[in-house]
Amino acid sequence: MKQTAVIYARFSSHGQTEQSIEGQLRECYEYAKRNDLIILHEYIDRALSGTNDKRPEFQQMIEDSKKRDFNYVLVYQLDRFARNRYDSATYKAKLKKNNVRVISAKENITTDASGVLMESVLEGMAEYYSKELSQKTKRGMKESVLKGRWTGGYLPYGYNISDHKFVVNEYEA
Repeated sequence: MKQTAVIYARFSSHGQTEQSIEGQLRECYEYAKRNDLIILHEYIDRALSGTNDKRPEFQQMIEDSKKRDFNYVLVYQLDRFARNRYDSATYKAKLKKNNVRVISAKENITTDASGVLMESVLEGMAEYYSKELSQKTKRGMKESVLKGRWTGGYLPYGYNISDHKFVVNEYEA
């Protein structure tokens, strides 16, 4: 008897495109074909961070798992499921109660003791990457502000931007 699965795909920022989702889906469908999985549904969150669980399609997938219609949640990589170890553990436990397991199309994680270690390392790396990127972004923005460079957002009345710097708009000022 073939096993059933759903696919969960997501991208984080508005700067990304549908190509990110298309690539994730393609890899997941190829994995499903190689492993005789029947895909029942796709859950897709666009421009939503994996650092928290405020993702409508993700929450719907967790809720739908209670129906016990599928055996697996297939993700491109584990960091698509969550970039927070606590959320990852919490939601995997909820899925496990419903006899659903999360599997990665690109990361070969076994179900034995070494797989437990590998999965925890990958989840830790995903959270680390997210936090490190945030630190670097904040540091870069701080340096830009200290140099009087515009970092985006709403432009204050009375100013224009020239070469990424504030200049007084004489008319408005």
